Amino acid sequence: MHNRFRPSAVALAVATVFSNASPVLAEPTQTMDEVVVKAPRPIPLPAAAGTRTADDIAGKRASTSDTAQLLENVPGVSLAGAGGVSSLPVIHGLADDRNRIQVDGMDLISACGNHMNPPLSYIDPTNVESMKVYTGVTPVSVGGDSIGGSIVVNSKAPRFAQSGEGLLATGEAGTFYRSNGDAYGFNAGATVANDRLSFTYNGATAQSDNYKAAKEFKPGTQATGLRHGSRWIAGDEVGSSAYKTENHALGVAMREGNHTVALKVGFQRVPFQGFPNQHMDMTSNRSTQVNLGYTGSFDWGSLQARVYNEWTRHKMDFDQDKLYWYGATGNIAGMPMDTRGRNTGAAVKADVPLGEGNLVRVGGEYQRYRLDDWWVPVANSMMMSPNTFWNINDGKRDRFDLFAELETQWSPRWMTLAGVRSSTVKMDAGTVQGYNTTASYATDAARFNAANRRKTDDNLDLSALARYTPDAGQTYEGGYSRKTRSPSLYERYTWSTNGMAMTMNDWLNDGNGYIGDINLKPEVAHTLSLSADWHDAGRRDWGVRVAPFYSQVENYIDARCRTACPANQFNYLQLVNQDARLYGLDLSGFAALGRIEGVGEFTGRALVGYVNGKNTRSDDHLYNIMPLNARFVLEHRLGNWTNTVEEVLVSGKDHISQVRNEMKTSGYGLLNLRSSYDAKSYRVDVGIDNALNKFYASPLGGAYIGQGRTMSLNGAGAPWGIPVPGMGRSIYAGVTVRF
Repeated sequence: MHNRFRPSAVALAVATVFSNASPVLAEPTQTMDEVVVKAPRPIPLPAAAGTRTADDIAGKRASTSDTAQLLENVPGVSLAGAGGVSSLPVIHGLADDRNRIQVDGMDLISACGNHMNPPLSYIDPTNVESMKVYTGVTPVSVGGDSIGGSIVVNSKAPRFAQSGEGLLATGEAGTFYRSNGDAYGFNAGATVANDRLSFTYNGATAQSDNYKAAKEFKPGTQATGLRHGSRWIAGDEVGSSAYKTENHALGVAMREGNHTVALKVGFQRVPFQGFPNQHMDMTSNRSTQVNLGYTGSFDWGSLQARVYNEWTRHKMDFDQDKLYWYGATGNIAGMPMDTRGRNTGAAVKADVPLGEGNLVRVGGEYQRYRLDDWWVPVANSMMMSPNTFWNINDGKRDRFDLFAELETQWSPRWMTLAGVRSSTVKMDAGTVQGYNTTASYATDAARFNAANRRKTDDNLDLSALARYTPDAGQTYEGGYSRKTRSPSLYERYTWSTNGMAMTMNDWLNDGNGYIGDINLKPEVAHTLSLSADWHDAGRRDWGVRVAPFYSQVENYIDARCRTACPANQFNYLQLVNQDARLYGLDLSGFAALGRIEGVGEFTGRALVGYVNGKNTRSDDHLYNIMPLNARFVLEHRLGNWTNTVEEVLVSGKDHISQVRNEMKTSGYGLLNLRSSYDAKSYRVDVGIDNALNKFYASPLGGAYIGQGRTMSLNGAGAPWGIPVPGMGRSIYAGVTVRF
């Protein structure tokens, strides 16, 4: 039986956090941050936008090199495990390509059959200034080509000197160390500017060995080849979890009156990143980004414009933890897999006030994406030679969008938002070939090459939202959205039914193998979202927010068995259009618990989330749905000191995807401790994650195949039934110096 925490216990704990402070404590005087906030007035966007401010982010940088981890305290967001810097955000049960993720206004795309380089992996946490997440009804101005939410990430904005103050020269440098995995890294940034021109540099590097679980879980033995270089992997070591990453960004900005032009050039180099839930590892990822943006204010309103280009060269192979013994032919040299992605985009948006209380927002977007995915022949292998295998050849995905929305402040109590977005997505791919002309490749290649591969989707998004604020202590919001997403290039154009080839396409981290379908239809989600927000008039002493949601998804891209799907093993699956529904609830809040003279101020925070997702045609549960979970935080502040005690509770995962043979996980609780001292010229962070060293497996961590056989779907070195273990106790420290 799986360990659980009961909803009644959660309700009791929430009530305790939200209750009045003890009489021993005096009334609080310091304003505390909220987890969920509204966008600035005068005409606010939906309150269902969770934010991570610069202060929130500063407290997490020493504990993680994974930018997605900065979102773990946002209501409605959970994280699917991947590599050490490549977690995938999940918003209300919808993950990866189903969410729109923008980094500095760029719509980045994962150029990998296993999605090892998701958008948030292209920016280091030390270069993030703010993050905003739209989890409910998403305005069409920030949505598009997605059926889930939207994540908007901004790096540090350019700084300028004040007029008449001369030259501004400022910067910071930092370092961190984490005991689990022997992880360490460095970051540095500097700005030189006058009142019109600004030059900025930000750079960071981070690396880690394999992390360790809280106890031995022994997925194999020496006989299966579980080695890391010249040594055997220890029983508590999670294979293929090491990484090394390097990011640099150079920016120049010019300001003239109400107009600013900023050019950013970014470069990423990842020499390696292991993936414990993948058959392959990242052996190289290089990316160059050029991003030119403009913002300006006019008498008639404001204008934003952007053009960008992103180039990615990505490679996969077996790293040291993954070995494959190919019978009598000996040790295969490897299986190189290469990807090249080219992403070019442009966007323009104008905000035009129309009379008292009305604002029209109009804009257009264009994205041109090209993808090549090829696997060179392998020496000493009859199966993988003599030709180059083309997984996707000359993949094309072009998107052109137009949108318009109207915000109206009818009265101090009533506000509405309504919008429409039109999107045209054109896709195509070139002819393919297998490693050789044997029947296992030739038949599939001939079928694919003879098919009509050119597809055009005309998509429509709608959003409508109303907000009622009867007084300063309460806000109610409700809305409806229709959102559409066209399939990705991998979902439409992966073509081979060869078992080894299917095994290499698994962006879901579930251990199965996949083949796409040229004729997949776009997903269409109809979402209803409500929220009630109660708080004190100043939003300083207490607040509670309840936000239920319901989504019905037409043509949800799910999977079916190609032939049969035996239990207790990985299988080969075909992508198909089905229907799905998801519903759930986010509950969040805070309470200022009071102040003790000479001791400091105390604040309690709570966050509870629940999602249920089902395929309504097969009655199967959707894959990677987070079970009932909660976070409870007690925060103490005294001057420059901030101390935090956090308890994370996750229920056992019993609702699983049968078609994927998804694994159940047990419930667990983790204790995290953090402390920071933030002075004007420096900041020190220390903490202990998983302080009690509890063994657990994340419900969204995927299947553990980090050691042993890789090309074999069910080889002895990759046994079914082992979820990726979570990290054991990790003590960390970080220092940042500002100058």
